[in-house]
Amino acid sequence: MKLNLIAIALIVLGTVLPGAAYSDVQMALVKFVVLKDYNGKPIRNASVVLHPVKKDGKQAKGGLELKADPEGKTSFDGVPYGKLRIQVLATGFQTYGEDFDINQPTMEITVRMKRPQEQYSVYTDRPKPEPKDDEKKDEKPQ
Repeated sequence: MKLNLIAIALIVLGTVLPGAAYSDVQMALVKFVVLKDYNGKPIRNASVVLHPVKKDGKQAKGGLELKADPEGKTSFDGVPYGKLRIQVLATGFQTYGEDFDINQPTMEITVRMKRPQEQYSVYTDRPKPEPKDDEKKDEKPQ
């Protein structure tokens, strides 16, 4: 009987204490809206990736991926206060990334996605240089 009471007490402490340890951590509801930059229309199925950031500024392990609904909206309730790295990916748009300081019970973050910009390369086709005088002599007239 005494052994059963000890076992029950340990089970209760095991379930209550972990919750008590996290009661000091403040949590927030973070809402996201993902829009096209050029016309303000929503982007459906955009991936919103949340990464916790350590105090040294490096990305912590773990994270969470959310998908935007047809109105470009998604949210997560239970984000701990502190730095959060947000990365948004959508087909046909530049990847967006920024760090936010989560410091209020409710936050709304609007992300405006841009179209990809033209890329420049040193390997692009260049016009052929004019032949030198010596090379012109070797050419046969047609």
